[in-house]
Amino acid sequence: MGKLAETDRLDMRRLRESWLIELRAQRKSPATIRAYSIGTDLFLGAHTELTKPTVMEWLATFADAEPATVRLRLAAVKQFAKWLATEGYIDADSILMIKPPKLDQKPVPALSDDELRRLIKACAGNTWRDKRDRAMVMLLRDTGLRAGELLALEVADLDLVGCIVQVRRGKGGRSRRSKFSATTAAAIDRYLRSELKPSSGPLWRGRDGRLTYTGLTNALRGRAVEAGVKGFHVHRLRHSAAVRWLAAGGTEGGLMSQAGWKDRTMLDRYVATAREQLAAEEFDRLNMDSD
Repeated sequence: MGKLAETDRLDMRRLRESWLIELRAQRKSPATIRAYSIGTDLFLGAHTELTKPTVMEWLATFADAEPATVRLRLAAVKQFAKWLATEGYIDADSILMIKPPKLDQKPVPALSDDELRRLIKACAGNTWRDKRDRAMVMLLRDTGLRAGELLALEVADLDLVGCIVQVRRGKGGRSRRSKFSATTAAAIDRYLRSELKPSSGPLWRGRDGRLTYTGLTNALRGRAVEAGVKGFHVHRLRHSAAVRWLAAGGTEGGLMSQAGWKDRTMLDRYVATAREQLAAEEFDRLNMDSD
């Protein structure tokens, strides 16, 4: 196998574009392609050769970053290296052996019931944007959909009578069906009858077509500011859905199916906050302070 040892940056960037084309041909999710694109772009902005020493040197620049961020960036570079090896350009074994940093098991704070109410109330109004944002928040609250899954929805993926959403391509290419409440179904129906009237094709839209990730985050962060919800990001709604499920007495197995988790690894991280909350409620119920 011929090693691409003296490849200049332009060549590596050209190969990167070919790799991204291959990822799209493999029907990788837009979120995955975006993450891989960002990670490799950052690496190629600092190095023109892809070797174990250059990767290790690059990783050292992330000393103050969150472990999850470093793992994501490294995963992108390793996948790029793996593709280059498959195509016969480099020997990627040493790069693929690089171990990512351990993840800190930090519980992610869910939105409280009061914060959720205020966020939904901030979307009250009669414009199509009001109706769209309210429906999105309520669907995320009920189902715990990932942002990419939400944005990929088509109008045909909804059953408003049965209150079911069909996620056709979730994480890892897996599909699933998730339930939502009748109240959320009414909010979505109201949006579908709005001025925008999306009767087919992409469910969530802006003036120029399918709503983008940037459009989603900007819209909901604006609503959060109006609602006085601090530290908001869209992913907190996924955590909130998990906490609400367990607090209402739902099973962990049911939650895994609803949220699209294939194993308990992510479940344990997501519900740490719920367990603490439920333990405190159980302590009060057991009246442990009595003589």
